Formats: sequence, structure tokens, C-alpha cells
Amino acid sequence: MRKIALVGLMVGIFSLSALAGESDHPKAEFYGGYQYTRLEGGFNASGFDLGATGNLNSYFGITADFASSYFTDSGVSFHNYTYTFGPQLALRANKGYTPFVHALIGGDHGSASFAGVSGSGNGMAVLAGGGVDINMNRYMAFRASADWMMLHGNGSTSSKNFRMPIGVVFKF
Repeated sequence: MRKIALVGLMVGIFSLSALAGESDHPKAEFYGGYQYTRLEGGFNASGFDLGATGNLNSYFGITADFASSYFTDSGVSFHNYTYTFGPQLALRANKGYTPFVHALIGGDHGSASFAGVSGSGNGMAVLAGGGVDINMNRYMAFRASADWMMLHGNGSTSSKNFRMPIGVVFKF
């Protein structure tokens, strides 16, 4: 009986230490940076990307992402905005870097203007990809990521789009 109690006590101690280690992940992450976008049709756009992730545990979080890209070519000015949400999985096995993957879905707003005439449209956006956070310290990291991007609106689908955000992550 003593052996069973001793084994139970040891398992309990190891379980508590595992729970203490699990709370070492950031509860929230805020991201901001530059975004390069390659749109279907061969257009290159620059812009920004802002995001926030609420981590429910050490590997699973919910991400909200807001991005903008814009370009001007031959007098045509184009702006695209995406606002997406979804799950993010992170592997926190190494303190130096944290790889992650996400699948985000939400809305898209595009507008274009040429010679004083403008038009805009709304639609759906789907982003799938991932990246890596290079941890500078416990509270800050450098992020590099890449996403496939599908945009659907006004009866057409553009699925050969790519975006590459880079920037800084603040962890709390």
C-alpha cells in the first residue's frame, strides 16, 4: 500500500511540474509589420499587416488578422484590405524560435481608381500558411511568414495570390 501511495505522490508532483511548465506560454501576442503581396495577374503590392492571437494553451490560439496592400501601375491605383480570423497552431519546443501554422477566413475589400473614376467591391478572403517567430526575448520576437491567399468577390475567384508579412511580435 505504501508503494502505491508513493507512486501516486510522485505522479502528482510530476503532474504539477508539467502544469507549471505549460503556463510558460504567452497568453496574448500582438503583431505588426510590412507585407509584400503578389496578386494574380502579376501585380506586386506593398502594405502592412496587423494581428493579435489569444493563446488558449501552449500550442493552440485564435488569431485575428487585418492587412492592407496597395499598388499603382500605369495610372491605376489599387487598394486591398483583408480581415480574417481563425485557429493557429504553434510548436513551442525550442526557446529560440516558434514555428506556427494557421488557417484564416474572413472578408476582403478591394478598390481601384483610374483618371478620377473609382470602383470597389467586397468579398471573402481565405488565408492558409504559417511561419516562424525568432524569439529575441520572452516578450518580443521577429516574425517571418508566408500565406496562400484566395479572394472571392463579385462573382470571381482569385486563388493564385501570395503574401509574405515580416515584422515584430509582442508577447504578454
